[in-house]
Amino acid sequence: MLNRREILACLSVQPLARAAAPIPTGAKPVSHGRINAGEGPVWHPRGVLYFSGRNRITQRDAAGNVSVYRENAGSNGLLIDRQGRLTVCEARSRRVTRTDSGSATTVLADVFRGRRFNSPNDLTIDSQGRIYFSDPRYGARSSMEMRDSSGHLVEGVYRIDAPGQVARIISHEVDRPNGLLVSPKDEYLYVADNNNDTVGGARKLWRFPLLNDGSIDSAGRELIFDWLEGRGPDGLEMDQAGRLFVAAGRNRPNPPFESADRYQGGVYILSPAGDLIDFVAIPVDEVTNCAFGGTDWKTLFITAGGELWSIPTTSPGWVPYPRDRPI
Repeated sequence: MLNRREILACLSVQPLARAAAPIPTGAKPVSHGRINAGEGPVWHPRGVLYFSGRNRITQRDAAGNVSVYRENAGSNGLLIDRQGRLTVCEARSRRVTRTDSGSATTVLADVFRGRRFNSPNDLTIDSQGRIYFSDPRYGARSSMEMRDSSGHLVEGVYRIDAPGQVARIISHEVDRPNGLLVSPKDEYLYVADNNNDTVGGARKLWRFPLLNDGSIDSAGRELIFDWLEGRGPDGLEMDQAGRLFVAAGRNRPNPPFESADRYQGGVYILSPAGDLIDFVAIPVDEVTNCAFGGTDWKTLFITAGGELWSIPTTSPGWVPYPRDRPI
């Protein structure tokens, strides 16, 4: 297998200008074991990392102690909202919920125009507290209900303005939306387009201008990065320097759908313009998602194949609430 330097050379990494390297010199990812860390990591300011896997939500405290937060969750993406509440894409139940500090659960979205969602996957939040979530369908498609006015199946992106108040903002502008990120100042919505179980499907990261009303400017869509025939982008985050950290790639091919020839499994660190700045190789498949955390927000946690990894970074992660004030 290629080492990190060889991978970066093959991928034509762009030189950094006026910014420190995103990963400290000599730093390597550390495994914290196979602790059901399959997806959706998110750090709560009180010092707890949550993640999804094996039909439960697990929590890991700052000392490394691991416990089950919720059994039978059927969850994927997780989010801490601006009030510190855990918001969950319950893929199995086809809904998005929110849990407050007292464990009361509120259903934020379970239907749109009378139809059940496909499998809510990932979510992000803007400065007004509006939540955006992706709704792809991986695997069997016979139970899909979501369609457009012409009767075509939709794997879309939705915005939640309040419980039960849902708008569809992306219908067919991407192939199969997965990871989402609203950038600082609500300027852009990044969408990971990952149709990884279809030969020739999209494996791309897009950026859409985000308008004041929470809709997108589809005409302003920009391609940020393309993983070609490899495993496409899944979850993504951004640091305080504006760099994107994207989980993608494979270490072993998944024929006939995904190649491992060029884009190996790990975290791809991109400039806002899509230049590849650095790459964090993770030796297990599949690398699904990442989240910043730690007391200084300079630890990147990575989920891959049920295993939790971490690596230090030079810049804190960007989150849509005060990092220095517990919520």
